[in-house]
Amino acid sequence: MTARLATPEILIAEADPWTADLLTQLVLDVRGDARIIRVADGPAALARCKRRLPELVIADGELPGLDGVELLRQLRRHPRTPALPYILISKHLDVASVRAVRPLSPTAYLGKPFNAERLRLRLRDLLSAEGSVYSAPPPLLVDSLPAYLDAVREEGQGAPLLAAVRDAVSQCLSSDAPDLRELERAFARDPQITARLIAAANSAALHQGMPCQTLTQALTRLGVSRTLNLVLGMAVQRNAMLSDPRLAQLAALTWSAAQRSAEVAHWLASELALDAELCFTAGLLHNIGELALLRCLQDWQDAGGALGDDEIDETMRRRAASFGSALRIRWRLPFGLRELIATFYQLSTGVFSREALVLNLAGLIVNLPLEQTPITLRNARSARLLGLDPELLVRLPSSA
Repeated sequence: MTARLATPEILIAEADPWTADLLTQLVLDVRGDARIIRVADGPAALARCKRRLPELVIADGELPGLDGVELLRQLRRHPRTPALPYILISKHLDVASVRAVRPLSPTAYLGKPFNAERLRLRLRDLLSAEGSVYSAPPPLLVDSLPAYLDAVREEGQGAPLLAAVRDAVSQCLSSDAPDLRELERAFARDPQITARLIAAANSAALHQGMPCQTLTQALTRLGVSRTLNLVLGMAVQRNAMLSDPRLAQLAALTWSAAQRSAEVAHWLASELALDAELCFTAGLLHNIGELALLRCLQDWQDAGGALGDDEIDETMRRRAASFGSALRIRWRLPFGLRELIATFYQLSTGVFSREALVLNLAGLIVNLPLEQTPITLRNARSARLLGLDPELLVRLPSSA
């Protein structure tokens, strides 16, 4: 199928929502106008094909109810479907399994974890002879920015990616064998990647014992291949980088604030012999709502909405906090990590971990007016509860 299709319909049959999201992004990167139909089990996939044949099926080999091989077998029996393109993704790569599937003529038979970059190239061959096809966002169905933001707050894609991280993704994909430490160095300063990988590592399919709360823990659980696939899925999303210079400038300032907060929290925790990596993570993610909101503003503008300078400022002031809260809940970030992030902004009543007190003090430090120095915070509540030696505030490095 090399001829260009008119609005192709792609059926993705995958029970794991993270893998289904990745497959969706890979298809849309190649054909932005594609209509994606997602189902989570084999009977639903077969029923959908009986109602209307898609242009392509991408199916998990271990689908519940009716596995991907049996789904392919039933489709091949029908006289209208012998040439239906079908990509099968299976954990069974032994000789007997491959031999059993071969007579069914799948278009591609991929092992788990599959290589997302190779699959993207295969999809490009299948869906477009001209490479990636850009599709403008759908027309707006609301007539005001507030109504639009109310509609997308619960379903946005999160923050854009740092430009340097996008370059690192390309380098890692072209590397023969990147290891986990290399991936951590490449991605550790990006809030979007950190949050999404932690969320993926805590998904039902991978959850094992204690929740992952840091990037290192998430990488260890996900492994190299799955991590690269998830990050590639983020990198190919529309507006993974902001095109409006005003929004891009605000994003740069927000990234800088996130990284400064993470560094201060990490330094304080290290000096106090606490969990420095956890404090770094919470500091890095504290303002991810602002980044997610900036991305939604780019989407609004790309879809034809007007966006004035004053409107940007007012929207960021009023809505960033709610976007961040919705995002952290929707991605099901561990409750303990969400609590730490909340203490960056304020301490309520109750008992706090020492890490929470560090996050609150870090928030006070990074938000100090230019004319004040950290020593002015020696009597802050979090500093007093930590029993902090004021000399520590004097020694705080400017780079931390």
